[in-house]
Amino acid sequence: MPEPTVAVGRVGKAHGVGGELSVVVLSEVASRFDPGAVVWLEDGRSLTVASSRPYRDRLLVTFREVRDRNQAESLQTALLLVPESSSPLLPQGSWWDHQIQGCSVFTDTGRELGTVGEVIHTAANDVWSAVDDAGVETLIPVLKDVVVSVDVEARRIIVREVPGLTVPE
Repeated sequence: MPEPTVAVGRVGKAHGVGGELSVVVLSEVASRFDPGAVVWLEDGRSLTVASSRPYRDRLLVTFREVRDRNQAESLQTALLLVPESSSPLLPQGSWWDHQIQGCSVFTDTGRELGTVGEVIHTAANDVWSAVDDAGVETLIPVLKDVVVSVDVEARRIIVREVPGLTVPE
């Protein structure tokens, strides 16, 4: 796939003997695993969803190309990808996780806080985990009063210096 991709699922264990797979969904787009939807493996092979159904905190998915348990087991832990262009546009001031992960974070005074490695979704607001070269983690609440600017093209985020949050007390 020539364009950048977005991970929309991770394959878990095989379920039953017919090739059904447990999939942890990593996408907020509900139709990603509807029958007929196509996802790709990291090696470029495509998989077409034949059926999916909820199961505990994940989906059980059958792909047309996976016919039995042995084939299903060979996909365990695989990432399921889609082209980045298939993601819907978001309103200004919102970003997909993959756009934020890997961005460098600096304070408005120029101090580097590290690189965003994880986006944590909480009930109140998202939190970005930035880790610097020394392994020090800074948790950044995604709030208008904290985030000054996000430039996903330049892979750079600016946040305010906040005592106790970005500045050691």
